[in-house]
Amino acid sequence: MRFQKYIAVLAVTTISLTLDSCKESLDIPAQGALSDQVLATRSGVDALLNGAYAALDGQFNNGGALNLAGTNAWEASPSNWVYGSIAGGDAHKGSDGSDQPAIDAIAKFTSDASNGFFNSKWRVLYEGVNRTNSVLRVLAQTTEVTEAERASFAAQARFLRGHYYFELKKMWNNVPWIDETVETAAASYVSNTEDIWPKIEADFKFAMDNLPATQQDVGRVNKWAAATYLAKTHLYQKEYAEAKPLFDQVINQGVTSNGLKYALVTKFHDNFNAATENNSESVFQIQMVANDGTNTIANANQGDMLNFPYGNSPFRCCGFFQPSHDLANSYRTDETGLPIVESYNNQPVKNDQGVASNQPFTTDAGPLDPRIDWTIGRRGIPYLDWGNHPGADWVRSPGQTYAGPYSPKKNIYMQATQDLYADQHSWAPGTAINWNVIRFADVLLMAAEVEAQLGNLEQAQTYVNQVRARAANPVNYVYTYANPANPLAGYTNTPAANYKISVYPAGAFSQMGKEGALRAIYFERKLELAMEGHRFFDLVRWDIAEPTLNAYFNYEGTLTTDVRGGRFIRGKNEYFPIPQRQLDLSRSGGNSVLSQNPGYN
Repeated sequence: MRFQKYIAVLAVTTISLTLDSCKESLDIPAQGALSDQVLATRSGVDALLNGAYAALDGQFNNGGALNLAGTNAWEASPSNWVYGSIAGGDAHKGSDGSDQPAIDAIAKFTSDASNGFFNSKWRVLYEGVNRTNSVLRVLAQTTEVTEAERASFAAQARFLRGHYYFELKKMWNNVPWIDETVETAAASYVSNTEDIWPKIEADFKFAMDNLPATQQDVGRVNKWAAATYLAKTHLYQKEYAEAKPLFDQVINQGVTSNGLKYALVTKFHDNFNAATENNSESVFQIQMVANDGTNTIANANQGDMLNFPYGNSPFRCCGFFQPSHDLANSYRTDETGLPIVESYNNQPVKNDQGVASNQPFTTDAGPLDPRIDWTIGRRGIPYLDWGNHPGADWVRSPGQTYAGPYSPKKNIYMQATQDLYADQHSWAPGTAINWNVIRFADVLLMAAEVEAQLGNLEQAQTYVNQVRARAANPVNYVYTYANPANPLAGYTNTPAANYKISVYPAGAFSQMGKEGALRAIYFERKLELAMEGHRFFDLVRWDIAEPTLNAYFNYEGTLTTDVRGGRFIRGKNEYFPIPQRQLDLSRSGGNSVLSQNPGYN
């Protein structure tokens, strides 16, 4: 039995038996039907730890499209498709204006603390925190484990707690630190005025020092995932000298939980295919499983269930998460195959917006980075093995005017293996495609950023070129179908577009200087990690969110109606508002213990 199926079936049942009531404010459950003493066995601790892993996907209650007493699954998706990609300009909400309008407000930075999406995300992340704390509390009372087992249990729990708090920190910055020493009754009254970065560091450092390099179960975290997350934590704090030796170790010595030396996989799409997951690029993946016997999609990437082409598509629902024009244009390359970092929107990729599917359309003939067609579904290009994307017939908005002409692609299952890796036990699809929290290309680009910040421009270029060289391998071109009427029959050797991509020539970063090299690295992250939930958080930590997103609104608003009126305000919108529900429930003596983030009062 695969590890993710084990945690889905065993741990959720265990949690429902042992943690049956919640403090609504922070979702810190009181002791339930079974006492800590009863659970203080090796099997009890293991079950609680499995529950802490199970919380990673954010979907854990009644097994339907809702969790945590009415929270919509997509509001707390671990992919951060709303908070990282849509808020970062990678994508539009999609669908139409009447469906999930709270996302439009997040995309345009017009939300206030009453937006229910923020409360859902907060509650789900603190549920994960609570489960890790439960492991640590019960573990302290357990005598049925060896010291090695005790260290492993604690290290896994603290890694997971570090992850949940990292998510909370980058979303809201000012959040309360609740650990295993805080009594349930007191959890709602911990303030959010303490900087929790040092405590996140401590959790990842403990995990790095106490986890093995490999695990019997591929879904469990290892030493090198912890080292990577610790390096990332330093990077977010601009502690480049502290991050560098960690990245050096990870790149030179790191292996996956199943013992594969960290390396870029040859085929870019293998990172987004359930048949090739847990590969050499997998640093930290959230394990997904389809058709697990529960007759639900709760463990099948339910948080992204809305994000499939609509209309006459074979996916049934729901037309959300449409890549932006700005993102598509970013894949334009110059005559040498290098990206057009500053003025890519001046050479837009030809698209079919406003052209009906039964009308003629010719795809763009200019040079493009091939990653565009593993990231964005566009008319006339093979949509994996589902046939050529037909354009408007797969887009929900009439005329494609609301959110543009494009469809998401990295989250889509293959037609040939849908019986194994798609899950149709709900009104929208689930998939067995694991979610990459950190993959090795991300590591290389974070390391490149650190090297550039420290003045090591040649090394920074080497890391970026590794990523670009993989993309330039012809195996990463999208090829046309041998028989368009039967895509499953295979492909020709004719590329579907004019793909032209190259590595930076020797000395390029040195000639650019530090600032130019950093711009190139930032843009490479946009290209490589598009639609993976990173963009908004990257823009914020680089302190370029205001100019970048306001330029996005000015450009994209001329093409679609959904983001018109969007505006990013420096000093406010770097972080989301503390949910109003949490402020209300943390009141003591008539005042909220939690402080609202600047600009939202």
